Amino acid sequence: MIKDNLEAVRQRIAASARRVGRDPGQVTLVAVTKTHPPQMIEEAVAAGALDLGENRVQELMSKIDLLPKNVRWHLIGQLQKNKVKYIIDKVELVHSLCSLSVAAEMQRLCEKRDTSIDCLIELNLAGEASKSGLLAGEISAFLEAIAPYDRVHVRGLMTVAPIARDPEEVRPVFAAMRGWFTRLAEQQRGNLRMEVLSMGMSGDYTVAVEEGATMVRVGSAIFGSRG
Repeated sequence: MIKDNLEAVRQRIAASARRVGRDPGQVTLVAVTKTHPPQMIEEAVAAGALDLGENRVQELMSKIDLLPKNVRWHLIGQLQKNKVKYIIDKVELVHSLCSLSVAAEMQRLCEKRDTSIDCLIELNLAGEASKSGLLAGEISAFLEAIAPYDRVHVRGLMTVAPIARDPEEVRPVFAAMRGWFTRLAEQQRGNLRMEVLSMGMSGDYTVAVEEGATMVRVGSAIFGSRG
């Protein structure tokens, strides 16, 4: 079932990309594995899902040693300052950077371990009080503040769109994200490189792809409802 679900999601991504003249190969599918057991995740990995996303550091760390070493782990949930030490050198990409204290801790630990970390800046363009992420008016100051952190590599942007019955309702949010992505790409400097636009989940990823997502985070459409 997981293999079939995964293939169906891939086909929908490809169809969405082609509708707007994009190459489906420009879109990376991150299979969101939160609350799902390693046995189920292994099925997805066997079917070619090598980019895996977890929301919580503790759950991510509990699964790393139980799954194949060739998978790429993505931390898509919020990262607390005191948890940074656990994920340095362990994750391919942190999708949720929006805290100056977390960025400073990343820089400190990367200097200490002589490494670097790739991150996406999380934006909350819809201004939902229940969600984290920078508001539009905070983006420029945040990027300026972390500019000296040469070990913290900003590779793009991420958002979690509002929940909507009809994914067309959140198309304006995705379009606004693409606008920021394009504008910031023109300002690339130092630790800032706009390469990844992570947006779209199980309920709205097709619209996100149409609006320019280069990475979508899909869980329930692959694994079913959470355990």
